Amino acid sequence: MAGRSSAARQIVGGGAPDVVASRGARTANRSDLLTIGQVIARLSPEFPDLTSSKLRFLEERELVTPIRTSSGYRKFSQSDVERLRIILGLQRDHYLPLKVIKEYLEALDSGREPVLPGGVGGPRPTSAPAERRYSREDLIRVAGASPLLLADAVSSSLIPAQDHFGEETVTVLKALVELQRSGIEPRHLRAFRATTERELGLIESALMPVRRRRDGTSNARAAELAREIAGHLETVRSSLIRAALGRLDT
Repeated sequence: MAGRSSAARQIVGGGAPDVVASRGARTANRSDLLTIGQVIARLSPEFPDLTSSKLRFLEERELVTPIRTSSGYRKFSQSDVERLRIILGLQRDHYLPLKVIKEYLEALDSGREPVLPGGVGGPRPTSAPAERRYSREDLIRVAGASPLLLADAVSSSLIPAQDHFGEETVTVLKALVELQRSGIEPRHLRAFRATTERELGLIESALMPVRRRRDGTSNARAAELAREIAGHLETVRSSLIRAALGRLDT
């Protein structure tokens, strides 16, 4: 677990069960420990993009601390796997930077029930449910939209042109329904797409020094940095909008 001292890490070897130390004392038999490949195989149905480089990067950031065999191989306990499931779920579902996730996990380790930005929090999750997929007809029904509104949103590049959609698309289409009631149509928001592309260019430029590195964790490091930069850009954008709204009140 993150924060485990080096003295507490036990080397796997010999025939006796190995003690895996953490904030809460726990033990694991050697047969219960998993290799990095076994961890990926176990988690990949929920997180298809998981790679060994990503796991090594999470270890570098001290979010998870597998023990090492006498030959230097990583071994993960069942608790490590559950911790990884939480980390990856928070990244995927809430786009949280690792710094925030690490603070959240440290609070959980200390027995508190922290709340993350956006109200995420409460009891420690044990698994990430598979995301529901919606057909076009289901999407229109759940969002309370018209087929024309969905078509306009797709043509304005606000919603991807595909046959099945996730929860995020439902949220976007519901927002477009509400905006339409105020007279704001998808075509009015095409500039949002252009702005997003410009921001993506800024992020890609910032990632170039990281991507030039050829170490095993450079891709994972670049992905995490991209999330952090996107979060900062969102903070600036939200501040500008709030300031503009304040001028409307004067």
